[in-house]
Amino acid sequence: MPTPTIAQKSPYVQKMAAGTYWWCSCGQSKGQPFCDGSHKGTGFAPQKVVLTEEKTVAWCGCKHSANGCNCDGTHKQL
Repeated sequence: MPTPTIAQKSPYVQKMAAGTYWWCSCGQSKGQPFCDGSHKGTGFAPQKVVLTEEKTVAWCGCKHSANGCNCDGTHKQL
């Protein structure tokens, strides 16, 4: 699998409404942390995230989290 581009070395912490979101896994999207289609041809695909209620989310910005779209602190070691 190819290595993702590090979009930033910290999470994107955002208060999110309930709904469906597509998290960028490649790191190339101009609309971080969400997919804008920049992954096409890279071997990456966005991760679908469904929130059933409003909550604050720490979206992974380094794209290396073992928890997928959720920050796990991996960015501190990059």
